[in-house]
Amino acid sequence: MSLYEIRNMSVAIADKRLVEEISLTVEAGRCTALIGASGSGKSLTCLSPFGLTPADVQGSVRLAGIDLVGASARQLREARSRLTGFVFQQPLTALTPHLTVGAHLQEATMQAGSARPTRTDLARKLERVGLSRADERLDQFPHRLSGGERQRVMIAAAIAHGPKLLVADEPTSALDASLRAEIMTLLDELRTERGLGVLLVSHDLASVEGHADQLVVMEQGRVVESGPAGAMIANPVEDYTKRLIAATPRLEEPRPELSRPGEPLLETRGLGVDFARPGWHRGKIRALADASIMVRECESLAVVGGSGSGKSTLGRAIAAIGPISDGEILWKGARLPERRKRSLDMRRLIQPVFQDPVASLDPQWRIEDIVTEPLRNLCPELTRVERNQRARQILSDVDLAEDFLTRLPASLSGGQAQRVAIARAIIAEPRLLVLDEATSALDPLVGAEILKLLRRLQDEYGLSLLFITHDIAAARRLCHRIAVMEEGRIVETGPMQAVIDDPRHPATRKLIAAS
Repeated sequence: MSLYEIRNMSVAIADKRLVEEISLTVEAGRCTALIGASGSGKSLTCLSPFGLTPADVQGSVRLAGIDLVGASARQLREARSRLTGFVFQQPLTALTPHLTVGAHLQEATMQAGSARPTRTDLARKLERVGLSRADERLDQFPHRLSGGERQRVMIAAAIAHGPKLLVADEPTSALDASLRAEIMTLLDELRTERGLGVLLVSHDLASVEGHADQLVVMEQGRVVESGPAGAMIANPVEDYTKRLIAATPRLEEPRPELSRPGEPLLETRGLGVDFARPGWHRGKIRALADASIMVRECESLAVVGGSGSGKSTLGRAIAAIGPISDGEILWKGARLPERRKRSLDMRRLIQPVFQDPVASLDPQWRIEDIVTEPLRNLCPELTRVERNQRARQILSDVDLAEDFLTRLPASLSGGQAQRVAIARAIIAEPRLLVLDEATSALDPLVGAEILKLLRRLQDEYGLSLLFITHDIAAARRLCHRIAVMEEGRIVETGPMQAVIDDPRHPATRKLIAAS
């Protein structure tokens, strides 16, 4: 008998069926991965049987012989607290901000009735998931940890009470490429050691390849294909599965045809950024040191690095939305003054696009107001009618219909929201876009569409792009050159394919291996 078995399960919210006739199994010590684009029903499928969504569940769901469909609230609590561990997508929001790491682990350990663990026991749990200075970490709060460290704490808490099933809902999508590989390897080790069954949810086929035993591909609430992972990736049957695989960036795919760069446009010389140390500690943290890059007209430069490498700090400094401690920024050979001293025409030159498309849009503003905001601030000579006409044209340029102008951000998908963010960035006719992880929060199908859109807009508008990312394979589809960052410094630069073929720095080799 399988550890966890779903048979003909349907999930409905407010009498609307969102998941139809799903069947899958998870065996002890093995991993079943649910794959699909955003909105395909993956999270509803894995969380609803445990009472973690407001959905009504029908069908058969059995965990270690216990029927979860129709179970009482008490029985579901027992199933969650004793038999199941959960790892969620956003560790910062899943962890309680006012509880220390030690308090989280202690609560998780005792939830199945175990005795209070000693401090040494708790430190061992952190060491097992690869956290250094484990005893020190027990007294830290979640906000003091990096994204990868928080996710390791989540995993330690999820397995602290010795569950039989681990449900991991997008456990790596908020992490950079190298951390994704480390977390997936950790999950492999834990299921081998403990005989854990793992139900893994992901939109990123590349992150589960080589780790999952079974794949279940979902589209619009239905299973379109399932089977052994290796066989499905090598020989997919359904068109949707083929499109998912094709949309996942890979380093071995053919080189893209990119536009020809022109004359130097933007240059940084010795750029540095310092931040004050938090708390009572005196002194400063050097977040960016001696960063020198150059972007040409119609060129795309990828700034690649792991979490905390300083790539976003560099991007914010260039876009004049972050501090600069030393160094200078040149525009066509002339020094750009600090933001407060720039003219309106200067401010139009560089525009940012942020990582989280929904969070970067004001939730109470209509799309029309969001897209035309740069025109109100940077082009005050335009009338309201002229601004609205340009907004309609710009929405058409990013492949959105005119009726989107009256909608609110909450009604948009992730891809639609990012198209709105790009429209807002280009409406004032800038020469350079600073794109900070513009595709990392999107599923592969939507991310591939956004990369195609950026290439088209670059050709049509003559844009230069500073593409900040942790994913070299995605950057390769768009960028001419690459600058690799580690610990606030640029450690390697060069033409994209040359660096991929012959990486010189260990940080570059690690990022290429993770991609």
